Amino acid sequence: MSFEQFQAAHESIYSTGTRLLQYLEEIRQGRFSEGDSTKGLQSVEDDINKALHALKEQKYQVAVIAAMKAGKSTFLNAVIGADVLASETAACTVCRTDVRHIEAGQVPRLLEYREGQRRPIVIAEGDAGEIQQKFLVRTREIREKHNPDNTTRFEIEHPIEAISELSSLSGFTLVDTPGPNEWDANFNTVALKQTALEALRTCNTILFVLNYASYKDNAVSHLFKDVVENRQEILAQNTGKIYFILNKVDQKTEKDRDIADVIEDLKRELASFGFPNPLIYPASSRQGLLAKLIAQDKASQSQLKDFKKFFSAKYAIEDEEGNQIIPAPRKIAPQALEDSGIPTIQETVIQTITQNAGWNLLSEVLLILNKAAREIENSLNGQMTGWNTKLEQLKHIVEEYRRRSESARKKVEAVKESVKKREQELISRFSQGISAFAEGTKSKIQNEIDEIADSRVTKSANSEVYQKAEPQASQEIPSNNMSLALTLPNAVPLLGGFSISFKVQHPLVEAVGRVIPKHYESPEYSQYKSSDPYKIRVDAEEEAQEIERTINEFCTPHIQSWWLDTQDELVREGTRIRQQLVQEIQEQIQDVSNELSSYLGEALQVELNITPIQFPSFDFEGIDAQIQYQVEVYMRYKKENENRPELRMRLGDSLCKPVEFYIESVPYEVDIQVEEKHSFYEVDLRETAQAIKLKIDNQASGSRELLQRVIEKQLKADFSSAEKQINDYINRFQSLFDHLLKERETKEEEAPQILAMLGSQKATLNEYLRELTAIRASLDTWKPVQVVR
Repeated sequence: MSFEQFQAAHESIYSTGTRLLQYLEEIRQGRFSEGDSTKGLQSVEDDINKALHALKEQKYQVAVIAAMKAGKSTFLNAVIGADVLASETAACTVCRTDVRHIEAGQVPRLLEYREGQRRPIVIAEGDAGEIQQKFLVRTREIREKHNPDNTTRFEIEHPIEAISELSSLSGFTLVDTPGPNEWDANFNTVALKQTALEALRTCNTILFVLNYASYKDNAVSHLFKDVVENRQEILAQNTGKIYFILNKVDQKTEKDRDIADVIEDLKRELASFGFPNPLIYPASSRQGLLAKLIAQDKASQSQLKDFKKFFSAKYAIEDEEGNQIIPAPRKIAPQALEDSGIPTIQETVIQTITQNAGWNLLSEVLLILNKAAREIENSLNGQMTGWNTKLEQLKHIVEEYRRRSESARKKVEAVKESVKKREQELISRFSQGISAFAEGTKSKIQNEIDEIADSRVTKSANSEVYQKAEPQASQEIPSNNMSLALTLPNAVPLLGGFSISFKVQHPLVEAVGRVIPKHYESPEYSQYKSSDPYKIRVDAEEEAQEIERTINEFCTPHIQSWWLDTQDELVREGTRIRQQLVQEIQEQIQDVSNELSSYLGEALQVELNITPIQFPSFDFEGIDAQIQYQVEVYMRYKKENENRPELRMRLGDSLCKPVEFYIESVPYEVDIQVEEKHSFYEVDLRETAQAIKLKIDNQASGSRELLQRVIEKQLKADFSSAEKQINDYINRFQSLFDHLLKERETKEEEAPQILAMLGSQKATLNEYLRELTAIRASLDTWKPVQVVR
C-alpha cells in the first residue's frame, strides 16, 4: 500500500463517513421522525463522529533515539525542513520534545509542560529562528539550574515538510528523545532507557541515529544493550518498524572505507546486540537540511555559504575548455537533497506508518462506519416490518422483547462479576511483580553493603569476627554474584513466568573504596578503627558526607533502572492480559447481542444484521498511559493543595512515593546516620542499608496502590464500553417499538406515506453500503502481510 493509495483511501472513507453522518442527521430531523422515533440512533451518530475524529486526529509517532553528537537535531531539522531544533557541541536535549505537524499558515509555537500544571506554557511563537533561540536559552537554563520548574517535556508545533502533501497524516509527530550522555559526562542510561522502552511499546516507528565516525562508542553500546537486553520478544514484534540511520556520511574521506563496507560492519555489530537483519540507511542530514532550505528559498546567507563550502564542489561540471564550473546552489539543491538520503528515509518511514498503523486505522474506522450503516438498516427494517405487522401481534413482540432485554441485562451483570474476578488476578500479578522488585532490590543493595564490610575485614589484620547483616529471608545472594535472576512462580494461570535481573556496572565496594582515605586502612590507624567492619570512621564531616554521596549516587540510578525493567515487563504483561480479558468480554457480550438479534429477526420475520461489539485501538488506551495520567493528576492535585495540611495528611505518604518511581525525577536520597565520636565521624552501613530498604518498601507499597487503581479503572472502562454497546442496542429497539406502537394508534392512516419514506431512506442507505463494501474490498487488497500493532 503506497502512501498515495493510503491518501486516496483516507479521503474516500472520510467522504463517505461524512455523507453518511449527514444522511443520518436528515433522517432524525425528518417529517415522521419527531419525538423518540430516532432517539436510539443517537449512539450511532456518536460512533460515526468519534470514528471521523480519529481519522483526522490520529497521532503517528516516530521516535528518534541517539547518543550525543550523532547529529540527531540536524536529522530532525532535515525531516522538518526548518532549522528549528538547536544543535551545538554541548548536549542540548534535556527531556522529551514532541515536534507536532501543523498546516502551513499556522503560527509555530514552542510549548513547555511542567509537572503538576494543567496547561502548557507558551515559551515562543513565530518563525523557526525565534523558536530555536528561545528553546536553546530555556534548555541551558534547565540544565544549569537543575530543572527547578520540574519541566517534563516540550512540544514544538511546526509544519513538517516530509508530510506536507499528506493531509491523512496530519497527526504526524516526531519524538525527540534525550541521548544517553545528554545530561552528564558520566554515562547514565536511566532517562534514555525510560524513553526508549516507552517508544518500543507505543511509537509507530523507531529511528536510531548513529554517527558514521563513532558508531562503536561505549555510549552507543550501552544504549543498545540497555534497550534490547531481555526484550527479544519486543524486537521480534517490532521487526519492520525499527530503522538505523548512519548519519554524517558526508564526513567520509578518500582514505576511509566505502560506506557499503561500513554498513555491513554495522549490521554485524547490531546483530550482536540482538537486532535481527537490521535495516540501515546512510544519510547526510546537514546536506539534506541545507538543500531543502535552498529549494524552498528559505536559506540564510550563512546557510548558503555553508552549502557552497561543504557540498557544492561535488556537483561541479566542466565546460568545453575543461574548466570546472560549480552551478548555483538552487540548481543543484534537488539532486543534493536526493543524494543526502533524507527523502529515502522519509518515504520508508511514511510507508511503514501507512502500511501498519495507517492501515489499521482505516480498517477500524471502516468497520465502525459499516456497523453504523447496518444499525441504521436494522432500524429501517424494524420500522417497515412494524408498520406491516398486525397491531396486536406487534404488541406481543414488544412485550416479549422487553422481557428478553431484562434477561440480557442480567447476563451482562454476570459477565461483570466474571470480569471482577479476573481483575483481582491481574492486580495480584502486578503486586507479585512489585514485591519481586522490592525484595530483589533490597537483597542486591544488602549484598553490595556486605561486600564493603567483607573488603574491610580482608584489609584489616587485627579485625575481629563480626556478624554479617541479616539477608532478606526470601533471597540468598552469594557474595560474588553480580547478577541476580529472580523468578516468581506461575501463580496465576493466565500468566507466564516473570523475571527480573539485577545487575550493576561496577560494584559499590569499588566506588566507596575510592573515597575512603587510604591512611584509615593503615596499621597505624587501627587503634581508631571500629571492630565492626559495618562502621566506617573518618576524621572529617566532609569525608563522611562523601561516603554518603557515593552510596546515594550508586543506589539512585540502579534502583531506578531496576524499577524501569520491572515496570516495563509489568506493562507489557498487563497489556497482553488486558487484551485477553477484553476479548473475553467482547465474546460474551456478543453472545447476548446475538440472542436478541435472532429473536427479533424471527419474530418480525426480517433479516437483521448482527451488531458487532467493537474495541477500536484508537479508543483503547494503554496501561502505561493510564499510569502516567494518574501520576499527573496526583502531582497536579498535590501542587494545587500543597498549602492545605489537612489534605496532605489525607493523601498520605504512600501515594507520594510511587510517583517518584514513575517520573524518575526525585533522587533516591537516603539520610545516612553519621555519628560524631571522640573527634571522628562514623558511618553505620547497617543503618544505611535499613534506610534504603525502608524507602524501597514505602515506594513499593504506594506503587501497588497506584497500579491497583489504574487496573480497576481500565477494566471498568473496558467492560463499560461493551455494556454501553449492548445497552444502546437494547434501548434502540425499545425506543423504536415504543414510538412505533404510539404511531400505529394515532397515524394509521398515514402508513402508506411513512412506508414510502422509509423505503426511500433505505434505497439511499443501500448506496452508502455499496460504497463501504467497495472501499473494504479495495483496502483488503492492500492489507499488509504482517500488521504491526
